[in-house]
Amino acid sequence: MALDDKERLRYSRHLLLKEVGEAGQNKLKSAKVAVVGCGGLGSPALLYLAASGIGQLTFIDDDEVELSNLQRQIMYKVNHLGQSKAKAAGKVLTSLNNQISLNPVHARLSAENLDALLADADFILDCSDNFKTRYLLNEYCLAKQKVLISGAAIATQGQIMVFDFRSESPCYACLFPESSGQVSQNCDNFGVISPLLGVIGSMQALYTVNMILGHHSGSVFKQVDGLTLEQKSFGLFKDPECEQCASG
Repeated sequence: MALDDKERLRYSRHLLLKEVGEAGQNKLKSAKVAVVGCGGLGSPALLYLAASGIGQLTFIDDDEVELSNLQRQIMYKVNHLGQSKAKAAGKVLTSLNNQISLNPVHARLSAENLDALLADADFILDCSDNFKTRYLLNEYCLAKQKVLISGAAIATQGQIMVFDFRSESPCYACLFPESSGQVSQNCDNFGVISPLLGVIGSMQALYTVNMILGHHSGSVFKQVDGLTLEQKSFGLFKDPECEQCASG
């Protein structure tokens, strides 16, 4: 799967790195990644994944671009207002990198379409903004032994979680039990400082690239303070009474 001349020029800054090189770039070219949610987190994640040369990118969103999105969803411009986010993102990403396979899906993820949309992906980024989707992705990635890279940002606080289900790992429900009755929090009702979404979404893309290249494995939980820029890392442990992974 040799790189052609255009790819060598496009990815020349990667090829200069001993941590990437041609072998690493071919790993990225062979990778299949799915991003659920094309909004504040999905925008930077998708832009960097496409620019990095991820060979196959599937991205799923059922929403349309609104004026209030433009404060933080950097994929979109005024001329995209009223358009499907997934389809508009497809146009932007094609203009960024036309040497990769892009699969925009205008749909809401559900138990019925989950496997059909995500079966090919080895790495799945949760860039959604609701708990229902988060638990759905967690259960699916756990069952299929995929890597789940989940991000969130509300107000001035962000977090990123990596669950590497290719080996023994805690899951999202270990940290946030589904029965805890959490109040749905999102940018619509709590607000968010714009660049924080770029930080978390970019971190999701960076973890994805590093895991594809073999520079990282295992599970991670980090919090990012959008005011002080401080990061905190937390150890992750399986909950023996977890509703989703304890039986496994």
